Amino acid sequence: MMAMTRTQACRYMVKSGAHVASARLFSTAARAATTNAPAAKQLCSIIIPLEDMATSARWNNSSIIYPVQRFRSASTLALGHQEKQHEEADRSNSTVSVAGHGGGKKVDEENGITSYWGVAPNKITKEDGTEWKWNCFRPWETYKADTSIDLQKHHLPTTFMDKVAYWTVKSLRWPTDLFFQRRYGCRAMMLETVAAVPGMVGGMLLHCKSLRRFEHSGGWIKALLEEAENERMHLMTFMEVAKPRWYERALVFAVQGVFFNAYFLGYMISPKFAHRMVGYLEEEAIHSYTEFLTELDKGNIENVPAPAIAIDYWQLPPNSTLRDVVTVVRADEAHHRDVNHFASDIHYNGRELKESPAPIGYH
Repeated sequence: MMAMTRTQACRYMVKSGAHVASARLFSTAARAATTNAPAAKQLCSIIIPLEDMATSARWNNSSIIYPVQRFRSASTLALGHQEKQHEEADRSNSTVSVAGHGGGKKVDEENGITSYWGVAPNKITKEDGTEWKWNCFRPWETYKADTSIDLQKHHLPTTFMDKVAYWTVKSLRWPTDLFFQRRYGCRAMMLETVAAVPGMVGGMLLHCKSLRRFEHSGGWIKALLEEAENERMHLMTFMEVAKPRWYERALVFAVQGVFFNAYFLGYMISPKFAHRMVGYLEEEAIHSYTEFLTELDKGNIENVPAPAIAIDYWQLPPNSTLRDVVTVVRADEAHHRDVNHFASDIHYNGRELKESPAPIGYH
């Protein structure tokens, strides 16, 4: 073999060391050398002759420093406290991918997603210190229903449009009575799947109108969406009392599909007609819940304890019963009756809803 000069031998040693280092995890001493350029140059000067220092700078850049930075997973002993915290954060963020491949626990995955997006679920407690268990509403959204409201109020249909709205609602009552008869729990559940639609449709259309015209809504978007949410909470409550059958669930699909589109079209054509019809619909709801209470008082329907969701939502006493729930639901329907008849009267007076402040929080 041809004899190697000292410079060639040093080059061979450096290149061989860099080749081996690319396949292993570097030591902390090498890491310290790579993060300090003068120290790295001094380390290379020990191995490489001083007369070849200009050439060694090229080796230092291409073969020693950068491969170390590319292939090394640094040890925490040399990184210091700050970099150790970064590594621990990276390991916690990687929990999602590990759980996905290895079948990790759901709790770890949720913590990883929360840590990544920075949206942590709030731990809310009641006034007595117990944990709040409902995600669909919060304690500041609960209220005590005003059961002293006048239940006998009625808007007499005088105009042609009022009469059309009134008799439309009356015609819808006949098939409802025929289908449910005395099953008031299922009747209430079905009624709420329909009653929650108008507020959402009206709020959505007013929202789009506000965007198109670059104008405020007078608070009516919020008021109508509050109504829709309140009706939906009625449904969530009665689902704890009466379990829907499969054909009743199928009926909800059909009725909701027809009613949503019909009400959407009616609101587009005449908002005053749409709100008047909802006012009459709420009057019928008051009548239905009054019959419900009568059957409870007669003992034909068992007065079971109130569902936990109803106790928290309406701030009812812990020993409340189904009768108490029906009473506060009926009061809610009376308030919705007033709001929708009031909205229709605004349109009948030739004004828009935005010109009159909306009754936000009217329960």
